[in-house]
Amino acid sequence: MFSGMEWYWWLIIIAVTVLSIPFKIRFMKWWGKRHREQNGNRRDRWGDEE
Repeated sequence: MFSGMEWYWWLIIIAVTVLSIPFKIRFMKWWGKRHREQNGNRRDRWGDEE
């Protein structure tokens, strides 16, 4: 059971995973906003209609 790992390692892994989810969501929102801003600046600069 537990693939040879102690039970507390599984608790640590689960805790780190759960705590990292909000940071990933925040990063994805920031990355999307940054990507839109860069695409908008590029379109305005060159006058492309995409």
